[in-house]
Amino acid sequence: MSQRIEDYALIGDLHTAALVSTTGSLDWACFPRFDSAAAFAAILGDETHGSWQLGPLGDGNTPAPATHRRYVGDTLALESTWVTTDGTLQITDFMPPSEHQAHTPRVVRVVEAVSGRVTVRSRLRPRFDYGLVRPRVVPVGERHVLMAGPDALWLDAPAPTTVRNGILCSDITLSEGDQVTFTLTYRDSHQAPPAAIDPKAAMARTLTYWKHWAAQCTYHGAYREAVIRSLITLKALTYAPTGGIVAAPTTSLPEDIGGSRNWDYRFCWLRDAAITLSSLLRTGYREEARDWAAWLLRAVAGDPSTLQIMYGITGKRRLPESELGHLPGHLGSRPVRIGNEAAHQLQLDVYGEVTEALDQARQAGLGVDETAADLQIALVEWLEQHWNEPDEGIWEVRGPRRHFVHSKVMAWAAVDRTVQLIESGAADGPLERWRVLRDTIHRDVCERGYDSERNTFTQSYGSKELDASLLLIPQMGFLPPEDTRVIGTIEAIQRELSTEDGLILRYPTEGDDTGVDGLEGDEGAFLACSFWLADDLAMIGKVDEARQLFEKLLDLRNDVGLLAEEWDSRRQQQVGNFPQAFSHVPLVDSAIRLEHASTAIPSPRNDGALNSAGRSR
Repeated sequence: MSQRIEDYALIGDLHTAALVSTTGSLDWACFPRFDSAAAFAAILGDETHGSWQLGPLGDGNTPAPATHRRYVGDTLALESTWVTTDGTLQITDFMPPSEHQAHTPRVVRVVEAVSGRVTVRSRLRPRFDYGLVRPRVVPVGERHVLMAGPDALWLDAPAPTTVRNGILCSDITLSEGDQVTFTLTYRDSHQAPPAAIDPKAAMARTLTYWKHWAAQCTYHGAYREAVIRSLITLKALTYAPTGGIVAAPTTSLPEDIGGSRNWDYRFCWLRDAAITLSSLLRTGYREEARDWAAWLLRAVAGDPSTLQIMYGITGKRRLPESELGHLPGHLGSRPVRIGNEAAHQLQLDVYGEVTEALDQARQAGLGVDETAADLQIALVEWLEQHWNEPDEGIWEVRGPRRHFVHSKVMAWAAVDRTVQLIESGAADGPLERWRVLRDTIHRDVCERGYDSERNTFTQSYGSKELDASLLLIPQMGFLPPEDTRVIGTIEAIQRELSTEDGLILRYPTEGDDTGVDGLEGDEGAFLACSFWLADDLAMIGKVDEARQLFEKLLDLRNDVGLLAEEWDSRRQQQVGNFPQAFSHVPLVDSAIRLEHASTAIPSPRNDGALNSAGRSR
């Protein structure tokens, strides 16, 4: 098993995804959906918790890392190459994509000897229910089926396969030009066997699908390679039948290695809606933006009092959190959690995020109907009665509720966008009363959330701590970027929340003591916050400094262009769930902002809503 999160690469089929390490080991995959129980969970333990090692036979039977790897052009097909003393071996891993509800998930692994004569070893060891259940292995002709309860995996291997202690073992020696394919297909255990596929045709269709999708991108700036890879990653995290986009395909990859900051991200956060819509619309992906907006409307339903901050990929509401005691966690980071109890927290900023997303969808002509305007009115009616309550905030703290400044700013944004909606004639509502409410919230934030002695806004009313979410104040249009309070806040965050390498923490943590978030331990620099800083620097005219920070962030991507949630400056490695949508989306937005900044700095209110926020538990 790989020891670093960035040693992995993503493959997926728009229903689920898998992570493949530099050694060719598939160490994470859930079937048949992102939120299903994992059949491969070695990344949260070791190979005994589910893995599929495929690669050249190394010295001492130890898997060797690939000499180099890449995605095949603008696709999600992963090509890993080993240059050995016996010859050169290439493995192309992919999952044929499908946008239909009826879908059969497959992992296809094409192995080719590019030169010489190379012996290939396959060791397949799935363990269902997050590494807990060893399947029964049954030979069926030249195939093998691995069954446990409702689940089954069918292996089509090009070499004789033996079963040793529950591991399916295949060895085959290839000479230059030889090509063979291993295919693993998920099926409900009661269903008939899946039909075998033509691997060459499947690869051709997969490459064509992704190349055609990537070609729709309308961004052609200096950072196109990074933007395209981020957009492909975002598409890969989409559950195609509903349009829902998961925050990450993994659970419990630690924010603090060896610590307890481990959370399940295989769900859809409303907070991501506005910024995701922005990225998709600004890069030409209207269909995906329309699907995401439709998912949002279905999930939110019609009662603001029951609004959650996250939902399942189908819009499911109940996401009970539990711990898997049998898994030791990634590099000993316990506990491993599934589900997420933060779904039921009060986070007032989400009302602003949803309202902003509806506003963007309407302005972009995505076909949101009049009931969306009714929902927006209902959201603000609820917010009018509750905006001045303490909440858990953008970072979903598990400590006491507070009056978080960002939450109040987003409440202001909800009222502001709705006032504009009424002014446009697209909805009816108490216009004058809500204009007064908008001014009241604005004044409250500026009086109670601002430290005049330090010239900075603070994390919460009455606190001295800073919070990187304050960087969103100018991006939301709450204050103009040239306002001295905005500039003072940016400078204070650079002084007090920067790591030694210039990246940005979300907020101060307390090590072994319990911090404002109610948790022990520290965490890495939050990559989205660092992109927000780059945005703000560009907005206040420090374009060169913004570009330097942005390019520093690009250098943190792994060898195939992927980012986790955070960067551990001490260990110099990525931490948190991987790959993280909320690192890749702000990457896209920052690239676009920097492109515009070379000619003129756009106003935040007219800048396509580079503005949403957050990720946390």
